[in-house]
Amino acid sequence: MYAKEETIRLQKATNELVKKASGSHLSSDSLNILKDVLRFHEYRYYILNDPLLADFEYDLLYKELEKIEKDDPKLVTADSPTQRVAKGLTKEFPTVQHLVPMLSLDNSYNAEDLIDFDRKAKELTELNEIEYCVEPKFDGGSISLIYENDLLTRGSTRGDGEAGEEVTTNIRQIHSLPLSAKFSAYGIEKIEIRGEVLINKSNFSKYNQQLMEEGFAPLANPRNAAAGTLRIKDPSEAAKRNLEAFVYHISYYKLLKGSKIPVELQTHSGALKMLWNLGFRSPEKEKKVFKGIQKVIDYCQDFETVRDDLPYEIDGMVIKVNDFGLQDRMGATSHHPRWAIAFKFKARQATTQLLNVEFQVGRTGAVTPVAKLQPVGIGGVTVSSISIHNEDYIEEKDLRIGDTVLIERAGDVIPQIVKSLPDVRTGHEKKIRFPKNCPACHSKLFKEQEEAVWRCVNIECPAQVVERIIHFVSKDAMDIRGLGEANVRKFFELGLLKDIPGIYSLNYNTIMGMEGFGEKSIDKLKSAIETSKKQPLNRLIYALGIRFVGETTAKTLAKTVHNLSELENMSQEELEQLEDIGPKVAGSIVHFFSNKNNTAILSQLQKEGLQFKNEKKASTQEGSLRGQTFLFTGTLSAMKRSEAEAIVEANGGQILGSVSAKLNYLVTGADAGSKLDKAKKINTIKIISEDEFLQMTSKK
Repeated sequence: MYAKEETIRLQKATNELVKKASGSHLSSDSLNILKDVLRFHEYRYYILNDPLLADFEYDLLYKELEKIEKDDPKLVTADSPTQRVAKGLTKEFPTVQHLVPMLSLDNSYNAEDLIDFDRKAKELTELNEIEYCVEPKFDGGSISLIYENDLLTRGSTRGDGEAGEEVTTNIRQIHSLPLSAKFSAYGIEKIEIRGEVLINKSNFSKYNQQLMEEGFAPLANPRNAAAGTLRIKDPSEAAKRNLEAFVYHISYYKLLKGSKIPVELQTHSGALKMLWNLGFRSPEKEKKVFKGIQKVIDYCQDFETVRDDLPYEIDGMVIKVNDFGLQDRMGATSHHPRWAIAFKFKARQATTQLLNVEFQVGRTGAVTPVAKLQPVGIGGVTVSSISIHNEDYIEEKDLRIGDTVLIERAGDVIPQIVKSLPDVRTGHEKKIRFPKNCPACHSKLFKEQEEAVWRCVNIECPAQVVERIIHFVSKDAMDIRGLGEANVRKFFELGLLKDIPGIYSLNYNTIMGMEGFGEKSIDKLKSAIETSKKQPLNRLIYALGIRFVGETTAKTLAKTVHNLSELENMSQEELEQLEDIGPKVAGSIVHFFSNKNNTAILSQLQKEGLQFKNEKKASTQEGSLRGQTFLFTGTLSAMKRSEAEAIVEANGGQILGSVSAKLNYLVTGADAGSKLDKAKKINTIKIISEDEFLQMTSKK
């Protein structure tokens, strides 16, 4: 970011300012150079980890800036180094839409997965060899940043991928994120950047030591600590944790009028270099660019051997197709981009003792055995319970109570038992007996021929009812804060909550007298329950807990109808026509709506005022593209593909994921690939240019 001449100039200015400030106060005439000097030394300290100034000297200059701005508040600017720490508490974190959805990454765990990824990439791009950019996969909390007119205007968490919580105040405490950056020098007016917030190992250890000295429990791991810090209401407390941030992806940008796309934004590696030059901590120094997948594999495997030597936690490497034009051509699924994949490092392992097995009943009646272990730490997390899935799994692993077992965190996330160690058995171990009756209601268990899972088929089984309520109120469903798992179980045991509709008719007078529920807690609970009535239709569908219907399928179903009641009348054949819905999922949906108990619950929820309408579909159904389906291929010149797709949906049209007879229009940009060839073979598809598309939508 700073050339040698600029470094020399700023260091000379630093020496002069320190000398002046040591003798007397600096005047406002020094304001601009003082800000430049402080920004320069923040960069040297937080980005390069190579300070050129003693802490005492930095503090001296910082206090001089504070005094100048205090004497004349008109001199304070948004990008001043003093404006990182806000005064007072943040009362809430409002939800904000990302300009472009933050998708997850597909995972790989071995060389074969990467070879298969390369094969698919070649098929999609119709190339014999592809250039990849490889960088570390940081283990922290994901963030999205927006800069407008060179100033940081918003920072948010990932949230559900489409919207997150605005945490701009806490983001501003991160010194490795500049409050202003000269994007205008690259012709950029507005930009959205993705990154990862983390705490390095040293700072994490120091902070935990401080917590223990003050009598508090230490934080579990750096990743959770970083993500949790973003939601701390007191920004000064957030600043104490010394967060760092790596930025690694540009998801959206808007050019200044008359500007052309800068050459740096033709490739991912170029974008990382641009961000580094602008003062961000991008993985510019860690990244490598290779042609061909074998060199990628070698680099990933070599990097894994030095992961513990890094000052921060990583859990793998990310491989991205380097050319942005090829990325656009390859596109994405509803879950992950097709042009990127994460290579996850080998799981952390440890041995411990299997103390007991408990059998838990889930919301679909599935009985899951859970191994209770002698607590053991793996990769910064203490593990004491692990699902052991089903009866077949227990027999396959030959697990016994009292066994010494080898456990691991698969992909550094989900703990699992790798194997038992029969060589160290003492003879006192006991076989695990799977129950014949439901542990909750004692009904006889059943197992379908093609499944490995034993189920309780009693729909009134209290364990299932509780689990359905817990799922309904969960963060990704109706997000009723204050009614977490512990309170749901407590209310159910006391008879205050018997089913899902009962959430909306709780007896607050009775709850008021319970431990932990004062007037403020009750008000918050009431507010959260009332707010949940406004949750969009896709969240309600997901919250119902229909078997095999996850968040993505719930969105597909919500987009299809104007009102939830329409799903009750859809046949299995009609459901199977929807994207990514096969016979198993369709059958489960039909089965759910054919159950009178379920439809009775829906009727009660509708009376309570929950959102049964698809407001988005209702608002766009009269658009100029109503009933038309679109797909884009190749590189667009006037806008990014995501912007074009948003125009279609805003005008009532629908975006498809692939070429088929359902497609009405294929919009082609430069270097259109195999989709164009496939479309030419289907007579009903209209192939149009980007200009023709813009004329259709009156955007040209």
